[in-house]
Amino acid sequence: MTTSQSGNAADVIKVGQLEIRYMQDGAKEGRIGAFELTVPPQSNVPPPHSHSANEELVYVLDGVLRYTVDGVTRDLQRGDSMVTPRGSVHAFSNPHAQPARALVVLTPDIGAQYFRDVAAVIGAGGPPDRARLVAVMASYGLVPAPPPAPRPPG
Repeated sequence: MTTSQSGNAADVIKVGQLEIRYMQDGAKEGRIGAFELTVPPQSNVPPPHSHSANEELVYVLDGVLRYTVDGVTRDLQRGDSMVTPRGSVHAFSNPHAQPARALVVLTPDIGAQYFRDVAAVIGAGGPPDRARLVAVMASYGLVPAPPPAPRPPG
């Protein structure tokens, strides 16, 4: 059995209002990884994106997490899960009154360092540097989704 590679299991990575606590960092070995994600109500969340090399499973532990995969949106409650296949555009939010907490499993893992790198961009002061954020995402195989096409008038 492999133990956590992220240091102290209680280490929390803060990315804006989001909290990530890695349980298994599999990035160095190209293996499965798992972390707990806490999403406060109305918090800023990552833009819709896809993973070029990873599949993701989200399993809700507490609260309600709004999760979208390839245009299908569900409000996931405790015990609900949703899978994001490699290359699928996905996003999440918490428009509800209570914090949401989820177990996220990635295979292969992108690793805790990704979240540390994003936190450094977000926490640099002032509005986040979008070009730098996109560069960090790209270095870990994340691809921002293009903006939605404008709706025709009428």
